[in-house]
Amino acid sequence: MTDVILIGASGHGKVVIDIVEKEGRYRISHLVDDNPALHGKTFFGYRVAGATGSILAAAERPLVIVSIGDNAVRARIADRLRSAGFKFARAVHPHAQVGRGAEIGDGTVVMAGAVVNSDAKIGENVIINTGASVDHDCIVESGAHIAPGARLCGGVRIGAGTLVGAGAVLIPGVQVGANTVVPAGTTVRK
Repeated sequence: MTDVILIGASGHGKVVIDIVEKEGRYRISHLVDDNPALHGKTFFGYRVAGATGSILAAAERPLVIVSIGDNAVRARIADRLRSAGFKFARAVHPHAQVGRGAEIGDGTVVMAGAVVNSDAKIGENVIINTGASVDHDCIVESGAHIAPGARLCGGVRIGAGTLVGAGAVLIPGVQVGANTVVPAGTTVRK
């Protein structure tokens, strides 16, 4: 098993820990979080070893997953780690469905019940949350978050850093720019 470091001891971190354990491809070697109140404490069965800076000083550069739900924070930490030479692992829950020809970028997490259909392209450090659906030929750029139950119909393009809210529906061919928030429960037609 390959070692992986998780960055972020929060609700999203719990889900990522669960996925990594169920997937069985990686062993969580460290859990770090920049909140000093968590250092040395146990979080979801793992000791919080310190801040992100503590792994930057290490000579080794194991795989990492930034297990933080906030798009801007996740992107900032991922950029910092990438600049320091770290590589990213991806985590796909065993109960997610990934279609033929779909591409999933490094650092991306695909949660239980999510569907990524044929020829969809998912960028780096993306969250495809519980029960979300990304249909054929969609493009989800790096750092985006497709929230629980959101539906991207065929050929949708989501810009970098964008949040598609829970239960939102985007009809075929819609394009959403970078760093946008699509409100929960909305239907986007154009």
